[in-house]
Amino acid sequence: MRRLSFRILVLGLVVLTAGCATGPTAARKNTSKTFKTVVVDAGHGGKDNGAYRRYGGAEKIATLDVARRLERKLHESQMKTVMTRSTDVFISLDQRVAIENAEKNSIFVSIHFNDSRRRGIHGFETYYHFANAAELANRIQAKLMAIPHSANRGVHTANFHVLRLATYPAVLVECGFLSNRREGGEARDAEYRELLADRIAEAIIEQRYGPGVYHAPAEAAVSPRPPGEGPSLAPAALRHD
Repeated sequence: MRRLSFRILVLGLVVLTAGCATGPTAARKNTSKTFKTVVVDAGHGGKDNGAYRRYGGAEKIATLDVARRLERKLHESQMKTVMTRSTDVFISLDQRVAIENAEKNSIFVSIHFNDSRRRGIHGFETYYHFANAAELANRIQAKLMAIPHSANRGVHTANFHVLRLATYPAVLVECGFLSNRREGGEARDAEYRELLADRIAEAIIEQRYGPGVYHAPAEAAVSPRPPGEGPSLAPAALRHD
């Protein structure tokens, strides 16, 4: 009798586990060609600085600035957007997931900057978890590689919280290494952040409507200036320009 009860218990656990594994999969949707809303996620914020480096400053400040610029560019292309945060506030990972999944027929794009103990490491990376976001991730990475002096660190799958719990296509973009002297300096430069936002916006619009639809504003077409020249981010506040 004890053996039978034990077998029934094990079988019940197996069925329950299988149900949990297939539930989110069944609910997942591929809106990569039909999306009407882009959820723009500025990584970190508030008490969470993210990476903090002498060359690049606080990651939370750079991500918010790029995200705001991206939102503006998508609006200019008549695309609806939702920001997970638009100020320097802390938003938990679960809150970010709730925001991204609440938007019907959407995609999710999370903006980050990278960090490493090895200062020589540099370049762009783009991540996704499910196959429904693979094309978008590859498109964003390709557009970033059009920026002069770019290094391609590839497109990868990852188990990040905001990616694995996403109902709709979700990607996370690492816009260079704050720990690298050149890329950290570029992250502080307003023109360079404008260029990053422009390339990501171009990829998103092309993903939805096809090549040739997106037209970059004149200010985004300029070449990035060397680190240390031009407007930069103050450590404690965003520069509005």
